[in-house]
Amino acid sequence: MKKTTLLIAEDMEIVRKGIKSLILSNTDFEVCGEAADGQTAVNLALTLMPDVVIMDLSLPRMDGTEAIAEIKRRLPRTRILALTGHGKENFLTAAIQAGVDGYLLKQSSDEELYSAIAAVAAGQGYFSREVTAMLAQACRTGNKPPSPLEMLSRRERQVLKLAAKGLTNKDISDAIFVSVKTVEKHKTNLKKKLGLRSSLELAAFCLEQGLLDEAD
Repeated sequence: MKKTTLLIAEDMEIVRKGIKSLILSNTDFEVCGEAADGQTAVNLALTLMPDVVIMDLSLPRMDGTEAIAEIKRRLPRTRILALTGHGKENFLTAAIQAGVDGYLLKQSSDEELYSAIAAVAAGQGYFSREVTAMLAQACRTGNKPPSPLEMLSRRERQVLKLAAKGLTNKDISDAIFVSVKTVEKHKTNLKKKLGLRSSLELAAFCLEQGLLDEAD
């Protein structure tokens, strides 16, 4: 029987090696790649085309939510399981909107990790008991969905603030150490997420939301 191939995206090496060790102890799974940042995770996913990507949400260069959205856009059949220490509703909502197929907290048991991987690989969704309870509580209390600003990734907020300050794409790329093409892609994603059409509207939105008053 063909093994399920997995790509692990986790910035902390000791945690990444621990996850890999757990996975390799299960004969149904095979680790085909490892990434320590979001951009590498996207690149490896496109190259290796794993069955499942295990994704942390707090990653350098490109955060996990951005990486999930990018992988899903380019490889819609690839399944993604978020394995994270973030149990707050806003992280969960952002991951779901990005297209995540499962959401598991890092304090979950080894057996639950295996079950989550198997379920996601089989085309099912998987959300841990704690996550399901959080969603149920949100429904009961009538919590409002996150605002558009809350749905932006950390990097998207950076780009938005710098663009509103009048920096060119080249200036922004130099400031946050990414390519001009990546900055352009972030701006395109910002316009889609916020329902805006131009850089001028992005700047106006930034001012209205008071984003320029936030500490960097």
